Amino acid sequence: MEVQSPTAPRALAQRGSLYVWKISLVATLGGLLFGYDTAVISGAIGFLRNHFQLDTVQMGWAASSALVGCIAGAAGAGALSDRFGRKIMLILSAMLFAISAVGSAVPRSIFEFNVYRIVGGVGVGFASMLSPLYIAEVAPAHMRGRLVSVNQFAIVTGMLLVYFVNYFIALQGDEQWNVEAGWRWMFGSETLPALIFLVGLLAVPESPRWLLKQGRREHAFSILSRVDGAQQAGEELARLDGLLKQERGTLSDLFRPGLRGVLVLGIALAVLQQVTGINVFLYYGPEIFKNLGDATSAALLQTVVVGAVNLTFTVGAILVVDRLGRKPLMILGSAGMGISLTFLGLAAYLQRTEIWVLTFMLTYIASFAIAVGPVTWVLLSEIFPTKVRGRAMAIATLLLWTANYIVSQTFPMLDESPVLVETFHHGFAFWLYAAMCVVLIIVVWRWVPETKGKTLEEIEQHWLTRSNN
Repeated sequence: MEVQSPTAPRALAQRGSLYVWKISLVATLGGLLFGYDTAVISGAIGFLRNHFQLDTVQMGWAASSALVGCIAGAAGAGALSDRFGRKIMLILSAMLFAISAVGSAVPRSIFEFNVYRIVGGVGVGFASMLSPLYIAEVAPAHMRGRLVSVNQFAIVTGMLLVYFVNYFIALQGDEQWNVEAGWRWMFGSETLPALIFLVGLLAVPESPRWLLKQGRREHAFSILSRVDGAQQAGEELARLDGLLKQERGTLSDLFRPGLRGVLVLGIALAVLQQVTGINVFLYYGPEIFKNLGDATSAALLQTVVVGAVNLTFTVGAILVVDRLGRKPLMILGSAGMGISLTFLGLAAYLQRTEIWVLTFMLTYIASFAIAVGPVTWVLLSEIFPTKVRGRAMAIATLLLWTANYIVSQTFPMLDESPVLVETFHHGFAFWLYAAMCVVLIIVVWRWVPETKGKTLEEIEQHWLTRSNN
């Protein structure tokens, strides 16, 4: 009789963990491209504007057109991935990223540019939902939180990476070269990571959860066995059977007493995360610096610093969110954002740029990155009851992208309106976003429950109890 070595289970677990890390890191490239694609516009928008002679409305559309694609992609990702599979849709997103990168680098008109940016936006919309979903569905329970957090880390890493790329491309020539060619290289640079993502996806398996929903139980079992061993695979299949039975809620369930309020709260959190102004700094950062007196190279370098702070404090959020709690972090982060925006508006109003603009922008980014950015997503994943979580998350995500589009489209008009500039000297938009931070603080303080340390069932019971009182 063969005796199994006592180290065999440990070796099996290590191989399974390594396998999960490999396929999850491939999926996180979708998050990296999400960040890369949405932030590449920051370094290119000024040159693009001069090349095509855009007014403020056209400039806003050029910067935000990708977000229309994001809205469409996020809206369709759930149904399409349920029909065709997570892997197929991630492959499609990689192809859309590559097509957009090439097309937006060589447009003959601003119309063509916007079409290709919308195509890439659809890829972003797919990746924003499917990369974390895929990771959550392939990872064993004890690794799930870390691996999904890595996807969030990949998003801000993609942003920082493209800030570096934009900066070094801009250094290759003078202002006129950048207006004619530099911005094309910025968009075209996305082709390489998109192709790496595409090739990597060819080697990863389909989601076991999706396979089980399609009745392909043996295939699902073989993948789970490779992840966590045969015994754990059997237990996981049984658990998934139970979860899939719970997820058969309908859209009308969202409007039942006790659930209407939590749906409104989730939408409020999603929209307020955007209308407090974060993507103005991520998309228009160099233009803000240039409007307040900095040269192009200095403005792009300062944006790299913004990206580095965003990355650093996002890591901090991952470390402290389960220690300090969701509610205190959200309130403190919103307050930090509001104070930073108030002083940033004041610096713009007084036309005192110097170090103040960068300082207040960095404190704003740090406050967002350690709280409102990641914690909003944590809350959205926790507050909705299991039966309707997928549909509620889809609605909240769709409206989040819509709010992102509205803010990105309107910022140039607010920032360069002759009446507002004459009265507020580029400070009005910042004060408007600061007011939204106050609204966010009130919403969190008044209506958001603390979910730290509570099971999803306990959170669901909170809403039912509240609705009966």
